[in-house]
Amino acid sequence: MPPASWQRSWPRRVEIAAIAALAPPALRALASTWRWRVEGEERRQAAERDGAHGIHAFWHGRILHGTAHFRDRGIVVITSENFDGEWITRIIRRFGFGTARGSSSRGARKALRQLVRDARAHPTAFTVDGPRGPARVAQPGAVWLSKATGNPVIPFHAEAAAHWSLGSWDRTQIPKPFTKVALVIGEPFVVARDADEPALEASRRRLERELMACEARCRELLASPTRPTG
Repeated sequence: MPPASWQRSWPRRVEIAAIAALAPPALRALASTWRWRVEGEERRQAAERDGAHGIHAFWHGRILHGTAHFRDRGIVVITSENFDGEWITRIIRRFGFGTARGSSSRGARKALRQLVRDARAHPTAFTVDGPRGPARVAQPGAVWLSKATGNPVIPFHAEAAAHWSLGSWDRTQIPKPFTKVALVIGEPFVVARDADEPALEASRRRLERELMACEARCRELLASPTRPTG
């Protein structure tokens, strides 16, 4: 496979190296100030009993929240082989994540095969509307992996009370210092091994509904005066 365009550009290589060096300590410092409210952890624990490894599913715009909360758990994440995928990979590895490289446009089958192997020994994660959108539309990767492995899909959403939003397609959210961050884990589900195309589509739509429900619950938690945890 020929090298990616960023690999042929020394300014881009320098840019990636700078991002990978500076971003992890900055994110650690920022996340240390957040006040967490987490709901649904018991659902995740119940789904992962008896040796099952969860397939964590969330929207691309909440990568920072997910990286901070689920760090150092050995979760394997599929990341693209383009410029953005390279610096994301280098950052999340510093937070204790593994990676399977590929995307919808480059190396997807290789990455999915790697994920199937990894899922036998590790939890996994998908930004289900990534890597390029459309935003808030779940792609079938997470439900396909559940069918292939028998592992449960674990939907979650995170929302910050005060944040910046980037102008990117996914409206990436950056929680502000000392803000309250709500993270809600939805109802896990397993896709049957014999699921046909209509059943896979029904599972994909179910995932979207679960993520929307998690988001609504996050907003309720942020509006609540209850003392935050974490």
